[in-house]
Amino acid sequence: MTFTELKIAPPILKALDQAHYKHPTPIQVQAIPPALLGRDLLGCAQTGTGKTAAFAVPTLQRLMQTGRPEKRRIRSLILTPTRELALQIHESLITYGRHTGLRSCVIFGGVSQKQQEIELRQGIDILVATPGRLLDLLGQKLVSLQDIEILTLDEADRMLDMGFIHDVKRIIAQVPTRRQTLFFSATMPEEIVKLSNAMLIDPVHVSISPESPTVEKIQQTVYFVDKVNKRHLLSHLLSDTNLDSVLVFTRTKHGADRVARDLTRDHVSAQAIHGNKSQNARQRALSDFKNKSTRVLVATDIAARGIDIDGLTYVVNYDLPEVPETYVHRIGRSGRAGNHGTSLSFCDFEEKKLLKDIEKLIAKSIPVVDDHPYPLTITTIEPKQAPAGRQSRQPRQQNPARRPSQPAEQVSHLSGTERPSRSSQNHSGGRPTQPVQPAQTERRPQSTARSGANRPQERQPYAPARHRPGR
Repeated sequence: MTFTELKIAPPILKALDQAHYKHPTPIQVQAIPPALLGRDLLGCAQTGTGKTAAFAVPTLQRLMQTGRPEKRRIRSLILTPTRELALQIHESLITYGRHTGLRSCVIFGGVSQKQQEIELRQGIDILVATPGRLLDLLGQKLVSLQDIEILTLDEADRMLDMGFIHDVKRIIAQVPTRRQTLFFSATMPEEIVKLSNAMLIDPVHVSISPESPTVEKIQQTVYFVDKVNKRHLLSHLLSDTNLDSVLVFTRTKHGADRVARDLTRDHVSAQAIHGNKSQNARQRALSDFKNKSTRVLVATDIAARGIDIDGLTYVVNYDLPEVPETYVHRIGRSGRAGNHGTSLSFCDFEEKKLLKDIEKLIAKSIPVVDDHPYPLTITTIEPKQAPAGRQSRQPRQQNPARRPSQPAEQVSHLSGTERPSRSSQNHSGGRPTQPVQPAQTERRPQSTARSGANRPQERQPYAPARHRPGR
């Protein structure tokens, strides 16, 4: 099938041809015709299946056909969970709509809103937004959603994972009830099902199997390796110059930074991208990766949502994900839109259970690569050590080299001459140079209660202990 058979308008067909889009993907074949008719749509499809065009193309065509009002107003809103995905959708709208005369704008947090305000004041037809920044601008009365004709919610399950569902509901409450709604999610947990039922009216259901379109086209392998040797194995694999553009996934932000630093020390150009990075730093790292000035991009799962890089072939799972579906999303960064890709996964002993869960989800065993210089040697889980502070307390009381603990009444009668000075503590690591001897001077009255008779009526000026009055 061709895009012409989907009854797409000539200006959009021309743009698709210029972008070298020849044949629609399965989700585009199923979603575009009913969306062009104005039907509500519930699409279940993972990233990498071409779903952006599945909602962007009919949105552009319907707005183009209804005509442009004298004063531009926001007639379509596309909500998405991450900044990177918002930017990707905006770029796609520009590509597909270059001959339509429609104008779009993208807003997200992490950057100054001044430029976004300027674009909004100039007038736009389509707004792509993340929930947080949109709510901020709505609260400042800088955005109006009263004229929305088409509402699109992309990656709804990720909205749920990131805690945006309540924000989404607040935004939906400000959108007209008479509208077309396009709802997309890779998975359908109960909360997402409830949200879709509340948003959609007699929707057309479009479902693409979550694993087969991507997994079957990606060559997957797994390397069993000790955790401490993962960095060495990665550098070893990258010695092959054929791996010229590699996306590496880690489980944590700190892990992403550490891997990028290790690769840089090994003279491999690498940058990290995660939620703690500023938006400008994230965009710069992504741009450097796309134009091949950076060879390796190390990312966390949330930061990688929406990364769509033409020709990306290699994905490395440095850490296996705890959620099996995340594995499918990760390797889907390669093999985009039906292309082939390669996935390399590292698995230490503690991650073997995660590997089994992944293989159960994709219904196949991942081939193991045994021929590498860092084979797995740790095959048991070492007992976890108690925190260092707890470990050191008890031995400290039993160590005869240290000062013995004194009961309160013994410590109270030590005179100033018998207490170790600050200088002796500093030079002996906090221990007195001489054993502490019982005091021979007059003992301080011992008190069993903090009565007024035993407390001075007013604070005395500080003086060295041996010269304090009353001693």
